[in-house]
Amino acid sequence: MNAPTTMDSDDVLRVKLEVLKTEHRDLDEAIHLMEESGRADQLTLRRLKKQKLGLKDRISRIEDLLTPDIIA
Repeated sequence: MNAPTTMDSDDVLRVKLEVLKTEHRDLDEAIHLMEESGRADQLTLRRLKKQKLGLKDRISRIEDLLTPDIIA
């Protein structure tokens, strides 16, 4: 029988980081396609860009948590 596996908090953060990065890439692609189409609704574009920026902030926070503080 397989032993149950557990993830420490850093592992959970790394998984969450990858999910957020994927969402960020997907939003970037969607925004790019909407802008290329020439028929983009400006309100929708603005909302997607704001959502993308929020994801970037969350990504940065998690990366900061995963990066050890080094006192020089």
